[in-house]
Amino acid sequence: MTTKKIVLIGLAISIFIASMLSFYASANPDGLEFVAEQVGFLNTAKDSAVSGSPLADYALIGQENERFSVGIAGIVGVILTAVISFGLFTFLKKR
Repeated sequence: MTTKKIVLIGLAISIFIASMLSFYASANPDGLEFVAEQVGFLNTAKDSAVSGSPLADYALIGQENERFSVGIAGIVGVILTAVISFGLFTFLKKR
């Protein structure tokens, strides 16, 4: 199997997971948020500078259907990561 085929299969699997299975991810807070809640300083947290961005909180802002919103955000995240990675790898390979 060629490297290109392996990469494309991996990309397809990543898009499937991000679009279909990410909705079922844990709703529990992440590690830092959990500790902040346990220690008692969660109420001092401030919103991120990008909290109003279109993909804030792993969802597409303005979309009522939560499953669709999370799926689209996952797909966009996978595609952006792939584009940046392949661009960086190409740049570094030429050097």
